[in-house]
Amino acid sequence: MSDVPTPSDDLAALQARRALTEDAARPDAVEKRHALGGRTARENVEDLIDDGSWVEYGRFAIAAQRARRPLEELYARTPADGLVAGTARIDDVPVAVMAYDYTVLAGTQGMTGHDKKDRLFELIERMALPVVFFAEGGGGRPGDTDFPAVSWLHTRAFALWAKLSGKVPRIAIVNGRCFAGNAVIAGCADLIIATRGASLGMGGPAMIAGGGLGEVAPDDVGPMSVQEPNGVVDVVVEDEAEAVAVAKTLLGCFTRPLLPDWTVPDQSKLIELLPESGRRAYNVVPVIEGLCDTGSVVVLRPKFAPEMVTAIGRIEGRPVGIIANNTKYYAGAIMADSSDKAARFLQLCDAYGIPIVSLVDTPGFMVGPKHEQTALVRHTSRLLVAGAALRVPFVAVVLRRGYGLGAQAMVGGSLHEPLLTVAWPSAHLGPMGLEGAVRLSMRRDLEAIEDEAEREARVRELTAAAQTNAAAINAATFFEIDDVIDPADTRTVIAATLRAAGDTPPSGRFVDPW
Repeated sequence: MSDVPTPSDDLAALQARRALTEDAARPDAVEKRHALGGRTARENVEDLIDDGSWVEYGRFAIAAQRARRPLEELYARTPADGLVAGTARIDDVPVAVMAYDYTVLAGTQGMTGHDKKDRLFELIERMALPVVFFAEGGGGRPGDTDFPAVSWLHTRAFALWAKLSGKVPRIAIVNGRCFAGNAVIAGCADLIIATRGASLGMGGPAMIAGGGLGEVAPDDVGPMSVQEPNGVVDVVVEDEAEAVAVAKTLLGCFTRPLLPDWTVPDQSKLIELLPESGRRAYNVVPVIEGLCDTGSVVVLRPKFAPEMVTAIGRIEGRPVGIIANNTKYYAGAIMADSSDKAARFLQLCDAYGIPIVSLVDTPGFMVGPKHEQTALVRHTSRLLVAGAALRVPFVAVVLRRGYGLGAQAMVGGSLHEPLLTVAWPSAHLGPMGLEGAVRLSMRRDLEAIEDEAEREARVRELTAAAQTNAAAINAATFFEIDDVIDPADTRTVIAATLRAAGDTPPSGRFVDPW
């Protein structure tokens, strides 16, 4: 009998080694993960991608700890060096998918894993692949021994990942604990989806304690009660299954420019969504959902700067980005945070060729000494600069009030900047709020009226006259706006304008993470 291995022996050895990389080889780790309510990295990838489309890179990689542990232990306990990575298809669109595996050394970033990231990030750029990255994990791994180095600050993965900004859409999904280098992967992404129980932070408990900053529980580092209202996370979901579903919806808006099948909400109901009184606040999200294809809207950063709504949806199957003033908060006035929120969203849509629809109902930029402390001058100007730089088709709809520089910022700097600017019949436009304009421009005349009741009656009279002058239909006679329309026609004119404009290719310009 010959001791020389035969091809069948080699194949059997390969299959045995390959089996060690699958979840079934580590039932205890999988059971522990499931007991915590989570899914394994491979389960998440399988749920995300089309059947039969997976091509894996670095399946047989192991932790760089040969000097510390036997090879058999590394094969069994550190498959893929804790980073599942490869190419696939999602809804028949080519993508790259990467997932840190928390069941392998707490999802920490190993040296071999860094090499895998370098390799994948370069391929992603060459192949122009959108990316979904499950970023959960504890950050850098200090226990690797096989590579001689001091600081490891020469690692290229973070630079390569950051350079992909504006070149390919990148969605990060965060569940559980995500700290340090893993958090940077999430933070550099275009969009972050996080489960409600996630904790996301630039340094985990060990780093915090090592810096002499005290003992902090992992779940208290960056809980969603902090990271949702401060704007770090775009969408908070209940679990990984919902995160995958939202990721597929959002990714489709970046990669599938037209869906053939869509349903239309009842457009006659739109006019009912605005209160009859112009002084009453209302939630603008139902207006957005009413204009877009049924079930297509995903609101981003809803608890951060809620006076400004940013959302992605579809109109007649075409992806659109929507910015809208929400009068439920500060009457829809635009402040420093809401300017940043909208400006960054405009950058995002422009980078990836997604048209913009702006729904305007604002008294303008917020003013006053308290708000100037927030660097209002610079932050609000950011929205004007971002709007002026847009290359994608842009349509503006004045729902109710369009006053002052804030309204101009909502339409790219001028009512004539969008491809189409229309207004609903109850809309009013002006250089500032009407009553304030009356009190300012007529101050001397009003001060001459000694009786307070008579003076206030005069203010109401002059304001009513100003309101007639500021009506959208009057502004249209001066051709300040392109048309005044029945709200039920809004979706139709938006869709027709976007069809006439055609598609805009991605710009390749980076998107500011904030």
